[in-house]
Amino acid sequence: MPTIAFTVSWLVTERLQLSLIISASLAAVLLVVRLVQRSTPQFVINSLIGIGIGWFFASRTGDARDVYLPGILYNAGYAAAMLVSIVSRWPVVGFLIGSVTGDPTAWHKDAGIVRLCTKLTWLLMLPCVVRVAVQLPIYLFGGGDEAIAALGIAKVLMGWPLQVASLAAMAWLLSRGRTPIAAAAT
Repeated sequence: MPTIAFTVSWLVTERLQLSLIISASLAAVLLVVRLVQRSTPQFVINSLIGIGIGWFFASRTGDARDVYLPGILYNAGYAAAMLVSIVSRWPVVGFLIGSVTGDPTAWHKDAGIVRLCTKLTWLLMLPCVVRVAVQLPIYLFGGGDEAIAALGIAKVLMGWPLQVASLAAMAWLLSRGRTPIAAAAT
C-alpha cells in the first residue's frame, strides 16, 4: 500500500516530499492497525524501514526514482548472496533446515540433501533476480513519470505475488516425494 500511495501521489502532484510523507503516514496508520488487531507488525515495520531508506536516497538526489533504488539493491544483494551460497555448495536453504533441526550444518554431510537445498535455493533466488532484471533497466534508462509509474507497478506486482509463486514452486518440488530423506526411509 505505501508503494501505491507514493506512486499515485507522485504522479498526481510531482512533489517528492509530499509523496514520501503520504507513503510513510499510510505505513504508520497500517502499523497502528496491526497493533490494535494484535497481529504481527513485522512486515509494516520492514516497510517503514524501507520507506525511510528510500526517503534518504530520494531526498539527497531529489529524484523520485531513487525511492525504488534501495529495493533494487536489496534484491541484487540477496541474489548475489544466494548465488555465492550455491557456488560454495553451502546453499542458504540448508541453513534454514539446520535452524529447524537444531544443528545448523548437519545437513551438509548428505550430498542428496545438499543437491535438494541447492535446487530450493535457486527457486528462492529467482524472484530477486527477476525483480532486478525488470526494475534496474527501468531505473537506469527510464525517465519522467513513466519510469516512476513503471517502477511502482513492477514493485507491487513483483512483491508478494512473485514470492508466493517461488514458495509454491519450492513446495511442489518437495511434494514430489523425491527427497533424499524419503529415499532413505524406504
